[in-house]
Amino acid sequence: MERLQKVIAHAGVASRRQAEKLITAGRVKVNGETVVELGTKVSRHDRVEVDEVPIYKEEPKYFVLNKPTGVISAVEDDRGRPCVTDYFPDVEERIYPIGRLDYNTSGLLLLTNDGEFANLLMHPSHEVAKGYIAKVNGIPNRDDLRRLEKGVIIDRKKTAPAKARMIKTEEAKDYAVVELVIHEGRNRQVRKMFDAIGHSVQKLRREFYGNIYLDDLRPGQSRVLLPFEVQQLKDLAEDGKEK
Repeated sequence: MERLQKVIAHAGVASRRQAEKLITAGRVKVNGETVVELGTKVSRHDRVEVDEVPIYKEEPKYFVLNKPTGVISAVEDDRGRPCVTDYFPDVEERIYPIGRLDYNTSGLLLLTNDGEFANLLMHPSHEVAKGYIAKVNGIPNRDDLRRLEKGVIIDRKKTAPAKARMIKTEEAKDYAVVELVIHEGRNRQVRKMFDAIGHSVQKLRREFYGNIYLDDLRPGQSRVLLPFEVQQLKDLAEDGKEK
């Protein structure tokens, strides 16, 4: 379900703010009934009309991008920095990222115009796995990795159980490469988790999201998610919800 004004905006009828004015002015109908409440939510199966004209609903689109560092996980940026949607100049639909990777983190990012799909994946109870490769300062020991796995306190709240695996150590250069798999999506979570065990992150890349992997996508490259991949992601989210 998505807010009515968002659906109207995505259809290209008006901006989000203008759509709110259309609703409060009584110019919008849902399934034949006039709606004036801004909190109203609709599904893709509802018939939405503006001034008695049914709105065009975009076909759902699903993409995976290998986000480079130095790019904002947003549709636009008021400081003029590059955004992930800049890598989709030929996509007419109003796609947006599912969750975020911070400015200095690279790797796998999903984008869509399907609000229900995005909300399903981002809901904290659905526990879709996300895998990261981190180059960290110093060499974490086994106890450090166990702390990550059992949960550490960040922002006054303990993280959920995770999986941690040492990939590489460089004692001469005093760094290590660690894989961390989490099921949450808190702000800068992976970096904060490594800070909590005393091994700050130098570089961070997300390698997979659920069943979707970077594979051979180079930074800045993207591809369309196949229908079976989209369905698998939905199934993973629903399975996590049932746990």
